[in-house]
Amino acid sequence: MYTELLANIAILVLSGFVGFAVISKVPNTLHTPLMSGTNAIHGIVVLGALVTLGKMEDPSIGIQIILFVAVVFGTLNVIGGFVVTDRMLGMFKGKKAVAADAEKAGK
Repeated sequence: MYTELLANIAILVLSGFVGFAVISKVPNTLHTPLMSGTNAIHGIVVLGALVTLGKMEDPSIGIQIILFVAVVFGTLNVIGGFVVTDRMLGMFKGKKAVAADAEKAGK
């Protein structure tokens, strides 16, 4: 049991290092499209946490806390990704379209 836990923690730590190394080499012009493209992955995290929580019989408080944190962070990632995508797409709108959107929001 403890060897499996240690193996899982080692995989988590190594994947963090690999993820940091890969993301740090991505140019700034590609970073935003990549982030917006990963919204589906974060949605899968949220769905997986909800399904896991729903299928467990009598989960301990520790497991409930971990799954709740996974749902909250996954949801924040999905929402943040959509906000970033909206801002990125706003950069490609013309000045007339931005002014019209601001006018609609003011009404």
